[in-house]
Amino acid sequence: MRVLGIETSCDETGIAVYDDEQGLLSHTLYSQVKLHADYGGVV
Repeated sequence: MRVLGIETSCDETGIAVYDDEQGLLSHTLYSQVKLHADYGGVV
């Protein structure tokens, strides 16, 4: 079985695809930390 995991917060989103036989197939993270740095944090 393959599982798609999605995690999100106010400034980051991560996803991963996991297979019970092959293990972790793929993962990625999108972050807005650099965008918020000018303001000292999440606005």
